[in-house]
Amino acid sequence: MGVRKHNAAESRKEKSKSTSFAKLRNCPTSPRKMRLVADMVRGMEVEKALYLLKYNPKEASGRLEKLLISAISNWKEKNEGARIEESNLIVKAISVDSGFQLKRLRPAPQGRGYKIRKRSNHVTLILGSKKSIN
Repeated sequence: MGVRKHNAAESRKEKSKSTSFAKLRNCPTSPRKMRLVADMVRGMEVEKALYLLKYNPKEASGRLEKLLISAISNWKEKNEGARIEESNLIVKAISVDSGFQLKRLRPAPQGRGYKIRKRSNHVTLILGSKKSIN
């Protein structure tokens, strides 16, 4: 490996130390409902986001709370000995993509059938420190 590639790889490793992520796949909630909750916590500090998700009445907030806790534990594994309070962790990015759809038929008048699409989604949550953004 050349020196230039080696230096680039080292800088990527240093950047990845300050970030961690978690993914939630095939969550049986519609992407639109999940995005409403995800938009609330995007860019927020981790402690504040956890508090907000814990006391939000929406069903999607419980799933995102578990995902955020998972991302925090992934960050702790990567940075042993570091404290969350001192590192100023924030929700750097959160994206909600649509997953598969279960297609069902509901009986309708005069022998017809209405389509029902039971949607699912994939959520990717990335944590980073405020220092790495600036």
